[in-house]
Amino acid sequence: MNLHDLTPARGAKKRRKRIGRGPGSGHGKTATKGHKGLKARSGGGKRPGFEGGQMPLIRRLPKFGFTNPFRAEYNIVNVKSFEKWAGVEMITPQAMVDAGLVKRKKLPIKILGNGELKKSLVIQAHKFSKSAEAKIQAAGGRVEVIGGV
Repeated sequence: MNLHDLTPARGAKKRRKRIGRGPGSGHGKTATKGHKGLKARSGGGKRPGFEGGQMPLIRRLPKFGFTNPFRAEYNIVNVKSFEKWAGVEMITPQAMVDAGLVKRKKLPIKILGNGELKKSLVIQAHKFSKSAEAKIQAAGGRVEVIGGV
């Protein structure tokens, strides 16, 4: 046997059903859609979530919760992230973005006090937690709150 002798097994390859191509196709007249009814119509069919007329699950479940449209969302950076920075005395939001500490560039930045800081740094951000502010100032640094929130 050679490579050119290989063929698919009998019945393995089935021709595609070409509907709506007249009586010669073997699928003529109603084009395999049957007579009348929703699925026989142009554009007809069931919408997503339709359960045969039974009340759909999404409508059976109760509504709950509340989403505050005015919720302020921040990029969070911890104080311990600044410990490994070398040769920098001023840290700006752009520097945090470049270093990969901030993922979503459009959101304001808030500095939290998780970890220790021994370097004297000037850190600019939109918000600081009280513990972060205390740790930065205890290390001899300064916090600068910038606007734009």
